[in-house]
Amino acid sequence: MRFTSYNIQYGIGLDGRFDPERIAASLREADIIALQEVTRNFHRNGNADLVSVFEDLLPDYFSVFHAPCEIDVGSAIENGRAINRRFQFGNMILSRWPILSTRLIALPRTRTVSPMNLQRGATEALIATPTGPLRVYSVHLDHVLPGERISQIEFLKQRLVNYPLEGGAISGASDFGFAEPPHPEDFVVMGDFNMVPESPEYNAMVGTRDAFYGRSLRIGNPVDALAHLGRLTPESYSWIHPEDHQRRMHLDYCFLSAGLVPRLKDAWTDYDATGSDHLPVGIELH
Repeated sequence: MRFTSYNIQYGIGLDGRFDPERIAASLREADIIALQEVTRNFHRNGNADLVSVFEDLLPDYFSVFHAPCEIDVGSAIENGRAINRRFQFGNMILSRWPILSTRLIALPRTRTVSPMNLQRGATEALIATPTGPLRVYSVHLDHVLPGERISQIEFLKQRLVNYPLEGGAISGASDFGFAEPPHPEDFVVMGDFNMVPESPEYNAMVGTRDAFYGRSLRIGNPVDALAHLGRLTPESYSWIHPEDHQRRMHLDYCFLSAGLVPRLKDAWTDYDATGSDHLPVGIELH
């Protein structure tokens, strides 16, 4: 089972071209895909509906999209009818297998004067994989303030660990005539975390190192797949500055619950991709 996460920068690559087809081409080997910076009605990409675009480019995938940020960009009365035009900015999940339930998890934020700050979120999808139900999250954290990222991480980790207690999108579903969704403990969390390895935010996510034992596998701490396999190095990167390609940072991650670690087979970064200022990152589970 292959997972890929990609911050697609609203479809615009390092060369400044809007080309969602090349993004889709780099994703087709994945079974489950997490996308960030998926937009609708954004002037920088010609007001494209990227949700529909990727549904058309990847027609054999089930999909879900949630936009934690949505603002008006020209709604009007036209020919006697109200026409809604709203900019949406959010996270998408695509899956070869049915998505049993989904919800938007809005993450904590604070108001800024400058620079821009917008509502961040995690798209949660409960997926009926061949090896059983699995929770998958597409996440995008704040890009400016480390303290805000830490608050978002702490809130997100509570949702990850407390899912069996809180019940996800619905519980007691029989009252509506629906089958009760399962409540699995294991999860995969992917996305643009806007943090570098061993930063305070990173340690808030995975736990700090012990001088002797390193990082132990704990229920409350997601595991960085690339680091666990010994492939996260000082040379690793997943973001390239659009104007200076020598400026690079590792900002994108695939985390998994401690219970899935025995199934972790591989983890990688696709350094050949050019469809965004970020690079796809991925994992494979047995």
